[in-house]
Amino acid sequence: MPHKPGVYLMKDRLGSIIYVGKARDLRKRLSSYFMASRKTRADLKTRALIDTIADFEIHEVRNEAEALLLEGKLIKDYRPRYNVSFRDDKRFLLVKIDPAEPWPRFVLTRLKKDDGSRYFGPFAHSGALRATLSWINRRFGLRVCRPRVPDEVAYKHCNADVIRNCSAPCVDRISREDYMAKVDEACEVLAGKGRREIFDELEADMEKAAGKMDFEKAALLRDVLGNLRKTLNPTRRFARGRGVPTTVKPTEDLAELGEELGLAGPPRVMECFDISNVSSNHIVASMVRFTGGRPDNQNYRRYRIRTVAGQDDFASMAEVIRRRYSRILKENAEGAPELSDSQEDVVEIQRRLAKEGRAKIVLPDLVIVDGGKGQLTSAVRELRQLGLHELAVIGLAKQREEVFVPGRSEPILIPHDRGALKLLQRIRDEAHRFANGYNELLLRRRMKESLLDDCPAVSPKRKQALLAKFGSVERIRKASAAEIASLPGISEKSAEAILEWLG
Repeated sequence: MPHKPGVYLMKDRLGSIIYVGKARDLRKRLSSYFMASRKTRADLKTRALIDTIADFEIHEVRNEAEALLLEGKLIKDYRPRYNVSFRDDKRFLLVKIDPAEPWPRFVLTRLKKDDGSRYFGPFAHSGALRATLSWINRRFGLRVCRPRVPDEVAYKHCNADVIRNCSAPCVDRISREDYMAKVDEACEVLAGKGRREIFDELEADMEKAAGKMDFEKAALLRDVLGNLRKTLNPTRRFARGRGVPTTVKPTEDLAELGEELGLAGPPRVMECFDISNVSSNHIVASMVRFTGGRPDNQNYRRYRIRTVAGQDDFASMAEVIRRRYSRILKENAEGAPELSDSQEDVVEIQRRLAKEGRAKIVLPDLVIVDGGKGQLTSAVRELRQLGLHELAVIGLAKQREEVFVPGRSEPILIPHDRGALKLLQRIRDEAHRFANGYNELLLRRRMKESLLDDCPAVSPKRKQALLAKFGSVERIRKASAAEIASLPGISEKSAEAILEWLG
């Protein structure tokens, strides 16, 4: 782990994000979780979190303010169960100014709208922002009163002009042209332009005041300088929605991956498969597709395993590989019937169709299966049966991040700091997340189902009628056969069968 600021995401064994945290020093912060003394001293919630952690990922940022902004964004996106702060929809503060107003002023808001106004932020430190905004308004003589068009009535109730904090546009002390010039200067400061000169100026004034023994003024300038530094430090805005900042550089990482695997070139299109079998009830698989090193979300696919009884990762991987690539070959063949008699290699045919723009689905340059030799062997066997002998395929084993290649007994070990491995981890983790999400969806659906669904004497219509009358399975158990048979469409014999089933 690097000694740098950033955000870390804790995951459970299913790959679900259970906690998001920020750190000034990622290495120190993360290592503290895995010290024996930490678990001994921790409260029940922290101990439960530590026991649940199976994996984590990190995202480096430039400074603490960025870490705070990214942490808030990710907590709102994922709503991890062990986070308390930021789970509501409250956002960080923005500064807004509407140039269409007669006399524009800065206002604070938490929501950015497409209303023609100019926005700055978000800002991580609300206290520092408010103090900075107050200083900017005083420095440039901008109004702070609420009326949209201030007049003499508003002026009578305002002291800002008296203490020289406002240029008093309400009584025509300044033209709109000059006022807007001050607004533009203030906006440049808030945008961070010329901040080094401002910092130097304030530092010089502070030292000058201290030299004259005016420590009160020096302390005031020190506070102004500290608030400005907190507010104007450059930070990226992290928008809500999927995706987080990453150190992955797609073009360079693809080229590096192609070299590491000995491919003819960078694998521009990659497809990765993962099997998720939390229980034997719902065994599912996912396929995620990356194009140019980035997720191609529209081409993600998920599968329910049909032909495998019980938990068998090898057979499940074989099924999903067979279904995916037999479909590609079938759909592409529909648009090129003349290829049925072609003597070309199947992969060459598919590449040619893609170049000619006749392929409905472009064959990937690299297939990745989540797992070791067993999953890879199953995938290779299915691809060869489909004639895709030349299609590049690898297995990525998670424990040591070993890359297994067909026909090679020893795995390839790519150094952990290489972009090639980071790219493989990224697509593998995305496949894992997508598969687990599908499994959780099916599990939630299953939980909504009733015991009556498995009863041979109960049709969906009968189930609806039974629950409408009795309200729950427990009450049906306590009912007599005659009471159940009183419902239309249920005979006394069927009622007895239902009660026998429910035990």
